[in-house]
Amino acid sequence: MVIGREKDLGGFSVRRVLPFVSHRMVGPFVFFDHMGPAKFQPGQGINVRPHPHIGLATVTYLFEGRIRHRDSLGSDKVIEAGAINWMTAGRGIVHSERTPPEQLTLPSTLHGIQLWVALPEDVEECEPSFIHYPKESLPRFEIDGVSVSLLLGKALGHSSPVVLQSDLFYAHLQLKAGQKIKLPSEGRESAIYAAQGQVQAQK
Repeated sequence: MVIGREKDLGGFSVRRVLPFVSHRMVGPFVFFDHMGPAKFQPGQGINVRPHPHIGLATVTYLFEGRIRHRDSLGSDKVIEAGAINWMTAGRGIVHSERTPPEQLTLPSTLHGIQLWVALPEDVEECEPSFIHYPKESLPRFEIDGVSVSLLLGKALGHSSPVVLQSDLFYAHLQLKAGQKIKLPSEGRESAIYAAQGQVQAQK
């Protein structure tokens, strides 16, 4: 079991799950930050100032709240709950992440996960890019009563529209007490993370 460590990120704390001393990565996922749930009063929010990335891709997925993404390509997008936002750093990109200014006038909540994906060697220095996939474009279905959103890759008989450079999958599962689901076992390293509540894994 891996336990996240608190890390300051522009005015609020996140739990960094990966890398961990006993497990540096899962498949191509090299960093895993769980943001919140954080509650902000009017005038408060996140303020992650412009900073560079290189050779990686970042994947942002929110359960609640909104983040304004801006980068050196000219992208200016408000990231909303349920959407997937894939930023390929490639040879280099600079971006910032802040609470949208119009939201600072109200109380707000932020809860989500940001993953960093190692790019294959042959595309590590590709052109940088930022692509937003709205919530409505992602497959949403049920298996044995469990609500599933397939965010990345192919799994459970469905395919996400997000363009990838690696063989991976990423899904948001919402289980009620007592529910069970059989996850893919297709030879790919995988992990389960409980963003809220507790789960029990069985082989």
